[in-house]
Amino acid sequence: MTASIDRRRALAGAAATLALALAGTASAQAPAYPAKAITFIVPFAAGSATDQLARALGQSVTTDTKQPVVVDNKAGASGMIAAQAAAKAAPDGYTVLITTNTTHAANVHLYKKLSYDPVKDFAPVTGLGKGGQVLVVNASAPYKNLGELLAAAKKEPGKLSFGSGSSSSRMAGEMLKQLAHVDILHVPYKSNPLAITDLLGGQIDMMITDTSTGVPQIKAGKLRALGYSTQKRGAQLPDVPTIAEAGVKGYDMGYWFAAYVPAGTPAPVVARLNELLAHATKSAAAKSFFDNAGSEAWTSTPEELARFQAAETQKWGKVIKAAGIEPE
Repeated sequence: MTASIDRRRALAGAAATLALALAGTASAQAPAYPAKAITFIVPFAAGSATDQLARALGQSVTTDTKQPVVVDNKAGASGMIAAQAAAKAAPDGYTVLITTNTTHAANVHLYKKLSYDPVKDFAPVTGLGKGGQVLVVNASAPYKNLGELLAAAKKEPGKLSFGSGSSSSRMAGEMLKQLAHVDILHVPYKSNPLAITDLLGGQIDMMITDTSTGVPQIKAGKLRALGYSTQKRGAQLPDVPTIAEAGVKGYDMGYWFAAYVPAGTPAPVVARLNELLAHATKSAAAKSFFDNAGSEAWTSTPEELARFQAAETQKWGKVIKAAGIEPE
């Protein structure tokens, strides 16, 4: 009896040893991530700020992994085409959505039906960067500061106008109206540069625009900056107060970039991507992008990005609802 028990124990031990050996062999044979090219899907056209950032990050990821990064621009429909494509991709870490607040905070409030779910269809990876906008008027305008502009708006409700050529620009103007309790007419444009052209020509009175569009005109003396849209002053405009500092308490409306992968992507792959992208934001190419765009690197854990996205979605929803904007 004892010999039989000992023999069974020996066989069981041998089987366990063999199983561990096989597992070790399989693990050793499994290719480390990434083992092939990674595709960065970008919701906007080549040359856009998001595209420029994606290409800068891709250079660093390639240097660190020796694997190519392909940037796939799927512009159109306010980023929905790209977001849908990324959501339907294989959850293996080889498709990454490099996107902004447009697809993952604003669209859910601007459209009645989305072709993707910004929460359920994605796994957050990391934040990538944040930027602010600048409130500008024509250099010949009589307003020397934001207080004078708002006083004029209150004196003659509905007379002054603001232009916008992006969702971020539009919402920044709507938030100003709401928090400052002023009535300013909105004039939509297809792009911020087109709105700037009319601002320079006197067709509109003000706008809140991205720094890459506004700063050159400010430095050329053609526009006057009255306020910066985020809680911290812009690095390119350190002498311009924030809109909150200028008297509109609680004002904070910036834009952000972040990375997502399809839901179901393995946690170790998400962790590796988080590491690679966080390191990439510190690269020379990324730093050059952030400096030129007037934005700054911002990284996070996946959990922090999920919480941030939820808060931003709620904030955008409040502004859009208060502005009376009906979903399309």
